[in-house]
Amino acid sequence: MPLNQAKQQELERFALEIRIGILEQLKARGFGHVGGSLSVADALAVLYKTQMRVDPKNPGWPERDKLVCSKGHAGPAVYATLALLGYFPYEMLKTLNQPGTCLPSHCDRNKTPGIDMTTGSLGQGTSLACGMALGERMRGRDTRVFLIVGDGEANEGQVWEACMFAAAKQLSNLVLLLDVNGKQLDGCTKDVLDTLDLGAKIRAFGFDTVEIDGNDVCALYDALERTRQGGDKPFAVVMNTVKGKGVPDVENARSNHSMTVPADQWAVWQSALIGRLG
Repeated sequence: MPLNQAKQQELERFALEIRIGILEQLKARGFGHVGGSLSVADALAVLYKTQMRVDPKNPGWPERDKLVCSKGHAGPAVYATLALLGYFPYEMLKTLNQPGTCLPSHCDRNKTPGIDMTTGSLGQGTSLACGMALGERMRGRDTRVFLIVGDGEANEGQVWEACMFAAAKQLSNLVLLLDVNGKQLDGCTKDVLDTLDLGAKIRAFGFDTVEIDGNDVCALYDALERTRQGGDKPFAVVMNTVKGKGVPDVENARSNHSMTVPADQWAVWQSALIGRLG
């Protein structure tokens, strides 16, 4: 069933609030992984508002759906989402990567309420998500595991080993969201190590695959809804996104994987987003 206009607006607003929360964290620190955090805000909005079975009051609920953000440097996007949902106080966002914080620069399940798996060493999250999906199935649960992977991360051989495993074990409770924003730490993916047609690759590895505009909440919703059908294949949503989406200065920056800018610049960008809330 397609999104109605009211629900679409709700999701777009939530994605905007996530982006504001990302900047809240980076403003306090002065630097951080902004580009790849902003690019997945729409996906996180749709996941947590329409797809994932979770309970912020009980983060360890065994029957919950689970998220593995394998591109762990996008932690600020996940943290903003969790704070907005009530997993922890919003004010905690200002402690990102500070001494003693519960919000390290990369996701850590032992420190942050609502984080389901520790990630950061690129590629490893894919194997972990496969193990989680298989484990849930062996326990007889209908839990789904959602896995976010970056296109630069797809340079890692472990990603493709995990994909082979997922297809071989018919992990239809695994949903891979591939963030194709065209950039990685050292530049454009096509210049560093061209990933070629990632959609064709994932499909060839045995995934039921769709390719969409990953910054369009309606396209994301439709793609994720179809993953509920089960079957004998894992699912993949290839999300064509804009790195830094929502903040034009970041979108247009040549190097926007991680940025260091003055606090007042973060504030300007944040104010512009707040103004769009109406």
